[in-house]
Amino acid sequence: MIHLFSGKRQSGFTLIELMIVIAIIGILAAIAIPQFTVYKAKGFNAVSKSDLKNAYTAAQAYFTDNPNATFDAAVLAASGYQATKGVVLAIMAGTQSALTLTAENTNAGAAAVTYTINAAGVITP
Repeated sequence: MIHLFSGKRQSGFTLIELMIVIAIIGILAAIAIPQFTVYKAKGFNAVSKSDLKNAYTAAQAYFTDNPNATFDAAVLAASGYQATKGVVLAIMAGTQSALTLTAENTNAGAAAVTYTINAAGVITP
């Protein structure tokens, strides 16, 4: 019975080889997961900046027809603007000469950036 097993070499992975593969996967995961979180926050911030630009465009279209009126949330909704889920848009000043809008994405967590756009169309943070 012993001579049956001695002539054949069984193929497969050793315990050491499997442990090395698991360690490599763990190292890659430790690097990738924090980077994924950063990329996700950047994406949420880009969405809030995009929504801010869309609201500014809607305000400028409204002021083209009504130069002396005041831009508010009702006008923004009537112009067809729909905020993306998680984006909080605030109208700080709603006149054509002093238009100020801010946007922030609540899904970005601690990495959230509050963007502000003025009457000239300059976006800051």
